[in-house]
Amino acid sequence: MKIKDCIVIALHTLAGNKMRSALTMLGVLIGVAAVISVVTLGKIDRQMQQEQFAALGANLIYVLPGAPSAMMGLGGPMGAAQTLTLEDAEALADPGNAPSISLVAPATQTSAQAAAGGENMGVRVAGVTPEYQPVNNFELAQGRFITSVDYHGRARVVVLGSHISEELFGLMSPVGQTLRLDGQQFRVVGVLKTKGGTFGVEDLMVFVPLSTVQSTLFATQAGSLGHTVHVISIQAKSKVEIDSAKEEITTILRQRHHIGPNDDDDFTVMSMDAIARIAGQLEMIVLLILGAIASVSLLVGSIGIMNIMLVSVVERTREIGLRKALGARRSDILVQFLTESAALSLCGGVAGIILGWIIIKVVSVVAAGAGLPFVPMLPLDVVALAVGVSLLVGIISGIYPAFRAARLDPIEALRHE
Repeated sequence: MKIKDCIVIALHTLAGNKMRSALTMLGVLIGVAAVISVVTLGKIDRQMQQEQFAALGANLIYVLPGAPSAMMGLGGPMGAAQTLTLEDAEALADPGNAPSISLVAPATQTSAQAAAGGENMGVRVAGVTPEYQPVNNFELAQGRFITSVDYHGRARVVVLGSHISEELFGLMSPVGQTLRLDGQQFRVVGVLKTKGGTFGVEDLMVFVPLSTVQSTLFATQAGSLGHTVHVISIQAKSKVEIDSAKEEITTILRQRHHIGPNDDDDFTVMSMDAIARIAGQLEMIVLLILGAIASVSLLVGSIGIMNIMLVSVVERTREIGLRKALGARRSDILVQFLTESAALSLCGGVAGIILGWIIIKVVSVVAAGAGLPFVPMLPLDVVALAVGVSLLVGIISGIYPAFRAARLDPIEALRHE
């Protein structure tokens, strides 16, 4: 029997039992849709991460409080340990101490209640220096960033993230307007362009001169360590000098913190390459977990196909016996039932691809509404993977029923009621 004839018979058989075929395909459909959406959204997220890392700059280095062993090398949550100070940042900014470093931008964070007009919301407040903008490649949508005059004068000025600006001031330009942070009045001098994506946390923040935060909102007392900060962003002079910059940072901070030769660092130095690598590893772990969960549906679907093919063998025992009596070989029966199971699974896979694309489109609309827009896509390699998986599931699920049908004795099959 030709493959073409097997396909025609398989499609005719599926069409003759529409409801049963549809219910059997449901497991494969859901599994393929889940795999398609998870893999595609993972690829989109990875692409967005790469773009965000590239926008931040390859020569960016972060110094975080806490030992490198904490939080997978991320130094623990921001502010969990108070081991970095403003004086540390000033020492790192000295060209005589660290010739490989171009810019140093210490920052601290706290929370506050922001009010403007009739609007009121909780916000994260970042105390920063003027260098924070060039180090982190921030772009302004309106106004200006914090200046040296603002910093040294402890001016009560703020720069708003794009989302905070929209929430508090709507479509009105906030530049020149006033808002209150924990009851204290500040003047808005600028609004950042939206970043969105993975690093769009800046859209949700309010930026204030570090000196102002430390003297008012944060009110940190200068002790033996000085004024603590939560992160120090550092820009190396070039990508080639990143390693030497990290060595200089480590040497300076170990000396300042009086860390012995055999003692662990109480800070973490991380370049963008290391952060990107850790982010990629975390993303891969999440994708594997989600993929494993999605694969459960494919397993259920394959069991359903095997079950329905076994039922089909029983229902068509006399048909199989008649075909064998007319000269059909075992291989003909085997190929016929394998083709039917593969066609059943492939139809479910095609429907799953369509459903997966719909899920991706819906997620893109929801993400755009949340300020995290991305272009929905369905890569050809993912489609090929879905089709291949569907065929494989169908063939594997149909092997046992097909062999069982092929081994039937034609005489006994013809006697079957």
